[in-house]
Amino acid sequence: MNYLKRTAFGISALAILFSGCKKNNEREILLTQEVTGTKGIYILNEGAYNAAGANSSISYYDIAKKSVVKDFYNQVNGKALGKNANDLQQYGSKMYCVVTGPNDKAESFVDVMDVNTGKTIKRIAFNGTAAGYYPRYITFYKNKAYVSRYDGKISRIDTASLNIDAELQLKNGADNAEALEGVAVANGKLYVAGSAGYNYPKSLNDKVIVVDLNTFATVKQITVNYNPAKIVATEKGDLYVISFGNYVNINPAMQRISSTTDAVTQTEDYNLQTIAIQKDQAWAAKDIYGTPSIKSLNLTTGKLGADLITDGTTVDSPYGLTINPFDNSVVVAKSDVSKSAVYSKEGKKLYEFETNSFPKNAAFAYTYKYVYKSL
Repeated sequence: MNYLKRTAFGISALAILFSGCKKNNEREILLTQEVTGTKGIYILNEGAYNAAGANSSISYYDIAKKSVVKDFYNQVNGKALGKNANDLQQYGSKMYCVVTGPNDKAESFVDVMDVNTGKTIKRIAFNGTAAGYYPRYITFYKNKAYVSRYDGKISRIDTASLNIDAELQLKNGADNAEALEGVAVANGKLYVAGSAGYNYPKSLNDKVIVVDLNTFATVKQITVNYNPAKIVATEKGDLYVISFGNYVNINPAMQRISSTTDAVTQTEDYNLQTIAIQKDQAWAAKDIYGTPSIKSLNLTTGKLGADLITDGTTVDSPYGLTINPFDNSVVVAKSDVSKSAVYSKEGKKLYEFETNSFPKNAAFAYTYKYVYKSL
């Protein structure tokens, strides 16, 4: 998210330096591209789990036209997205979609797209001979992408060449680990949720694994609540972990980890689906299949606070939350009604549009202007 912020506000989108010899009135001029607005919103739709065929899709909402193409990926690329897509993240001028794939075929991959057009640049395969490696989540650090996998590995992708340049096998004792889920970066380290998966026998089912990104080696395992699945980092270096429990006698929880000490510093018995953080703004989707709500998360105290929604509109199973770094609006993906709604940071609904089934993550296409600056 830090890299997205820098890109969106004119550092890496375009930087052309015109140099002179600085004699007389000659000056160096920097031409940058700055965001002026949001022109469209991409929504990843997971689709019903293990439904027949390619159940996942990406929708696109054109803000100026107030129109949506529910299967935009298929329309632009002439093919279906795939089966059981799980994550969509934006880094620089590209979007990365993690497609877990089916249980019985070698159809797992990360699809890299141009964020302005939605067109595929490259599909990076994550497959063995007979089945996929089931990639799950992706995060970024210093022009590298890190992907968690259900076979217990972390894959590192070079974001320039779009090739996998390293892999790290995590361990559960002497055995290879399984069922890795959420990933986040803080303080030069990668934090990986070792979930219970589908009762995988070798899964790190109550651990967050810490990987030093300078050496790309495991440095620690942090014991957390059972079945950690989601993890998100703050700019100040704290991490929030959502653990789902076992749905029987171990309750869900949210825990905070310090990236300075790599220790759990707080535990709350919150039943959360997801957390979205952008700078000092944070929102959490709570009790989404019971009495759903979207609450503010105080990043100082680690406590939930007031509701996001202030205009009386309904929440409808908030399966995914994404904060737009341009204006701090919040995209709420509603799984039960196959819609996404956009709320201002003050909690007023700006607009809503239909998607395909089980909408989740959002990414953004922006409008730009060129700005000349003297150095």
